[in-house]
Order: sequence, then C-alpha cells, then structure tokens
Amino acid sequence: MAISKVTIVGAGTMGHGIGEIIAISGIPVVIEDAYPEALKKAEASIKNSLLKLEKSGKIKQGESEQIMSSIRFSNDLGESVKDSDMIIEAVPEIPDLKIKIMKEISEKCRRDAIIASNTSNILISTLSKDAIGPERILGAHFFNPPVVLKLVEVIKSEKTSDKVFSETFDFIKKIGKTPIRVLKDTPGFVVNRINAPEALLLCLVVQNDFAKPEEVDALGKSMGLPMGPYELIDYVGIDTMYHSLKYYGDTLSPDYNKCTYYDKFMKDGALGAKSGRGFYVWENGHAKVPQANPTSAIDMMDIICIEINEAVKVLEEGITSPNDIETGIKLGMNRPFGPISAAEGLTNSEVKNRLIALSKKFGTDIFSPAKSIQDGKLKQIISSKPAGSEKKVQAQPETTKSEETPVILSRDTTTKVAYIEISNTRNNLISVDVINALKGHLEALWNDKEINVIVIRGKGNNLSAGAQLTQFVSGPMDFAEMSRNGERTYRMLSEIPKITIAEMKGYVLGGGFELSTWCDIRVSTPDAVIGFPEVTLGLVPGWGGSQRLAKLLGLSRASYLILSGQRFDGNYAENIGLVSKIFPTNEIEQKTSEFAASLASSVAPISAALAKRLMNKGSEVPADNGLEMESMAMGLLFGTDDLKEGISAFVQKRKPEYKGR
Repeated sequence: MAISKVTIVGAGTMGHGIGEIIAISGIPVVIEDAYPEALKKAEASIKNSLLKLEKSGKIKQGESEQIMSSIRFSNDLGESVKDSDMIIEAVPEIPDLKIKIMKEISEKCRRDAIIASNTSNILISTLSKDAIGPERILGAHFFNPPVVLKLVEVIKSEKTSDKVFSETFDFIKKIGKTPIRVLKDTPGFVVNRINAPEALLLCLVVQNDFAKPEEVDALGKSMGLPMGPYELIDYVGIDTMYHSLKYYGDTLSPDYNKCTYYDKFMKDGALGAKSGRGFYVWENGHAKVPQANPTSAIDMMDIICIEINEAVKVLEEGITSPNDIETGIKLGMNRPFGPISAAEGLTNSEVKNRLIALSKKFGTDIFSPAKSIQDGKLKQIISSKPAGSEKKVQAQPETTKSEETPVILSRDTTTKVAYIEISNTRNNLISVDVINALKGHLEALWNDKEINVIVIRGKGNNLSAGAQLTQFVSGPMDFAEMSRNGERTYRMLSEIPKITIAEMKGYVLGGGFELSTWCDIRVSTPDAVIGFPEVTLGLVPGWGGSQRLAKLLGLSRASYLILSGQRFDGNYAENIGLVSKIFPTNEIEQKTSEFAASLASSVAPISAALAKRLMNKGSEVPADNGLEMESMAMGLLFGTDDLKEGISAFVQKRKPEYKGR
C-alpha cells in the first residue's frame, strides 16, 4: 500500500515534530489533538522550526509556506483518521491513555490503515490489546527531537503482519529517517532497553553514597560528554526516569525497583529542568552544577560494559541484529560509537570480570554477565544475525553501516571526476568509520579507468574540524593502531594513480588538515580556519601530519605551525605555498569542480600517476635513485598510446583525448 496521507494523534513535542518531518517529505498530514490550545502551540512551533530550517539552508527559501499548507490541524479524531493510510499515535506515555486512544483509532479509521504507536517503552502487545485488527498495529518510535535525530525503531509485536512491518519500514526510509528492525516486542525496545541498566546504575551510585551527582558529571564531561549523566536526567525529567524504571521493574526485572532514590524528588515535585530544580537548580535553561573533581567510584568502562551486557541479552533474545543495535545507539543517543564496536575492542574476560564486580558491588543480577559472556562467546554473539532472520520480514537487507555512511562517494564519468564527501556530525569529524569508509572508496576508485581526478570535500560549510575525540578506545595499543590505520589510509591519497584535490573550507583542523596535506593539490576559501591544535590538547598530529607538513613546507615552518597550534586562514596558506588556488567562499564547490574537470580533461592519466609517485617516492630516496626511477618512468611512457595522442594533438593544435593507455 502506498502511504500517501498520514494522521498524527497528539500535538505535543513528539507529535508535531513527527508531523513536520512527514510534511517536509511531501506527504499531507493531519495533526489531531483534543485540546485546541495544544494545536495552536503545535502550529506555531512548526512554523518557527521551518523558518529555522530555511535560514540554515536545510529547506529551500519560501518552502516553509508550501509545507505548512500540507498540514491540517483538527480536534475531531474520527474525521482526522477516516481517510488516512497511516495513523501515528503520539499521546503522553501513560499506558491506560495510550490503550484507550489506540482502541478509538482502530474503531474510527479504515480497516486497512496502518496504526503505529510512538511509545518509547511500552509493549506494543499491551497497547493493541483492545484494538480492532492487531495485525496492522506496530511501533514506530521516533527520537526527540524528531526533526533532528534520524533514528526510528520499527517494532513488531507477535500479531503484527510482515506486510505491515515492511511497509512501515519502507515508509520511514521514504521520509528521510533511518529505521532499525525490532523483531520482538520487549520493554524499551532496543535503545532504551540497552540504556535501562545504566539508568539503574546511576540511581544506585547516589542512593548508596558512592559518589555525588556533580562528581559523576565531572567524570562524564572529562570524557567529552556535553552533559553529565545527572544533568541529562534533569534535562529529560526525573519523572520520566522514575516511571521508566518502575515500568522495567514490572516487565523486565524486579531489581529495577531497587531504585528508590527518585521517590523523594517525585514527592517534592523536583522534576529537573521542567520544575526548576532536581539534582541541580535550573535557571534560564541551564543547570547550576557545582564544581567537583571526577569520581573514581565508577568509570566509563563500567557503563560501557553494562551497555554491552544488555546488548548481548537483546541479541540472545533475537530482538534485532548487531548492526541495528550499533546504528540505534549511535543515532538515537547521538553518539560516535555503540556497544557493538566497543565490544569489538575488548576481550570477553575483561567484560565478564567487570560485570561480576559491578553485580557484587551494587547487589543486582541485572549487571551479571549475560549467558554468552558467561560462556566466553561475546565475539560470536556480536557478529550473529537475529533469530527470525530467515523469515519473510527479513527479505529486505538488514540495516547496515553503509545506509548511514559517514563518507559519500559520487562519480561524474562525463568529466572523469569523483567526489568523496565527509558527512559526519556538523563539523565532519574524522572517526574510525570515516577512515574505513574513505579507505573503501579509495580502493574502489584505484583502478577505475573512468576517473582521473578525485576531489575530497566536506558536506556543508566545513572540510573537517578534526578527529572525533569521543570515540571509544580501549587502551594505548588500540589508540596506536587507530593512528596507524588513519596514516595508511590518508597515504593512499598520495599514492592512488589519480590526481587528488583537497577542498579546504570552514574548519580544516587536526585530522581534517592532515587529510588535505596528503592530497596532491589544495584549494581553499580565503576565510578557511586551518591548523594543528593537537599539542594544545596533549596530543600530536597522529595521521601523518608531523611527517607530511615538513615535506610540504620545510622543517622550520612546519615546526612553528605544529608546536604553536596556531590557526591561520586560506590567504596565509596560499602565501606559504600550502594552497595552490583561492576560490570565493560561496563558489568553492563550483570552482573546485571546474578546476578538477579541467585537469581531468587535459592531463594524461598515466603521466600524472607516474609524476606524483616520482615526487612522493623520490623525496624519500637518494637523488641518484630518484633519477633512475625518473628515467624508467620515461621508458614506460614511451610506449603508451597517450604519448602518441599528446604529440599528435600538439602538432594538430587540438585538445588531446587521453584514454589512460
């Protein structure tokens, strides 16, 4: 069934956000709520959000009016749902209310309409128990804010039909979101289920006086988190955490009821940011967190191992796949890594021993090792497929990392130019996934005869602001290997038999600057912000910068730029010979593409490949060896068709047509 009209029931933050996303994708939406004031507030919020998207360039100028015209607001449930192909329930997370609304929707909508609940925790089987046609009911859990976060958990109950599940999965992709498959109904589904033990841990830490909230938050911020765990609980709402743990205590394990610390907050109405006080006092949207030293009572590895443990339980129960767990945690929690990639960097015994210690320390079996970890099979379970993968519902490919690739490859065979675009966070930070994706694209282009030039650029306004420092690294050797992998991958840019061009714009810092140094040619905007800040962070340029920059600029100038951590602009980079061309900021992509196309059409591919290798390799050997390499290159070129074409075109005063032969 083609889903061409959608109704959202509930005009709150989630409801109107989901409605906005669907309308942006071009599908008409009705937003229904029993309270007229809620509808007015939702309409104003959507208008404001669309104007912001226009201003940021995420939608076209003037498009907000067209999108608003496709959204209708109503307080008549029956009239709102009668013609819809899909109805998404987004009322408050109160089980009895949701059960009642789901029943009413099922009675008033078409019998073939899909009904989805945006619940974040509650079993779909519970919500659909009184509804007509449970086979057409499933979960579609968007994450807050839905306009920003890409993840949607698509949840299948025991009665949901495979057809409805597949159609909903495809619909979520159609509206620009990234769905993951939740194949079994479980409280909290995937992301919240994996975070549930962490929520219990944080409660028990303060309940047992192991540490103060501000000490744990200081630890979190020292690890690069924008908010400490307790500040985040305040921001989300202590009542939300309280109700979630109570629900998990009723449905997952009675040990979740061991958290009683939040009872006093609920009694006093101290619910966090929404009430002005919780763990902290809130003023003007910000928490007043007391200064404190990071705690040693727990560390980040405790939290990581607890997440890994629950992820393993999710896999053992056949709820989803390892890839979907990783995608879910990364996109749903807006994090650079998930428990699967963390588990890949740890041994089974490391995880097992830490979980045993945590279970004893906090007196709960929830932290006890899952069966696969207990049996020493961590690596096997995190690489497995979910139970039920052979069923019809799995006929489509699993969600893979390539669907959310942080590096995008596009090829223009007409101009013989390929574009590799970094798309990871707003500042295009360099992560392990970015490095691996870049390596894969370079390998794919290595022998591609239809491509002569490769442009490296960043999505949006920046090339890259450097390494994603919040990545999970289990120890010094892993950190060294991450550096080595990046060095070897970046070096491919100088060795690949194509001309490589770095498009330097916005932030070009750290690992982003290193990436550009490995390219053959660099172009820049005059206002690009370039530099190596590593020594000011306690690091060194770790992806070849300490070696490459000295070869490009000489030891003296490279020493100054690396040891001072100074930032400089594109004009300065051109003056010192680092950048070859300066293009206007608002024309950089067009001008770079024109420059690349000009090179691709005028330079003989074999000559260019040999010339760059002579320069790069010749600088590493004695001059006599370099000259010997040069003479051999000349011999190789003598027999090529391209040499004959070049001479012929020169004599005939025409543009050569090189074939790379």
